[in-house]
Amino acid sequence: MDIATIIGIIGGAACIVMSVLTSGGTMGGIIDIPSVFMTVGGSYAAIFIAAPIKKAVGLFKVMGKAFKVPDFGEKTIITKMVDLSNKARREGILALEDGLDDLEDPFMRNGLRLVVDGTDGNVIRTIMENEMNQIEARHMDWIGILNAWAGFAPGFGMMGTVLGLIGMLNNLEDKSSLGPNMAVALITTLYGSMMANWLIAPFSTKLLAHNAMEMRSKEMIIEGVLAIQAGENPRIMGQKLLTYLDPVTRKVIEADVLKD
Repeated sequence: MDIATIIGIIGGAACIVMSVLTSGGTMGGIIDIPSVFMTVGGSYAAIFIAAPIKKAVGLFKVMGKAFKVPDFGEKTIITKMVDLSNKARREGILALEDGLDDLEDPFMRNGLRLVVDGTDGNVIRTIMENEMNQIEARHMDWIGILNAWAGFAPGFGMMGTVLGLIGMLNNLEDKSSLGPNMAVALITTLYGSMMANWLIAPFSTKLLAHNAMEMRSKEMIIEGVLAIQAGENPRIMGQKLLTYLDPVTRKVIEADVLKD
């Protein structure tokens, strides 16, 4: 569970509540059911126009990934690649075939299978980079839908405000209702802004960070596979892969990776 996401949601809600209460308002003053229908329901309905129904329905499942701490096993990738490189140098490339099916990462498994089959390094790089690019394209498709929703929500908020103002202007003879009606009209703008800036856009940003982490792990695998295919010294390969890690993580495994 990613506690940061929970803190962001709860903390944002708490700040909104405190802002309302400390300014002399009440929570009832910012709650308006028609505004919820307009901003939340209306903007989500627009997603069905902008994207296939499968993606519109599955969007919440994808957003749920922001509540999980991803682990793409960068440390495991380096140690595994160094071990496989040592094995290939001792016993030959074909020795890697034993145990390929036991590898949990299909991306690594498929790359090493190409090496065992004697595929040219340039071809291996092309195939693996194409697969990585397609994975990233799928991720960016979902992120793009989230970004679209973040753009729709304030727009529907403004639409709700305009509708509220129209209703208010149609009843100008009732002077006592102008203030309350104006407040209700502006609530939809508040809801739209809250949806975009407190929830949807931050979810999109976190998923974008997850994508970057996964793509980095895929790049590490590609570099490792190509190093094995080229017969590169395992120690040199280990140094190359360690550059992908932050200094703290690198220090933890550096001694084991670069041991003689």
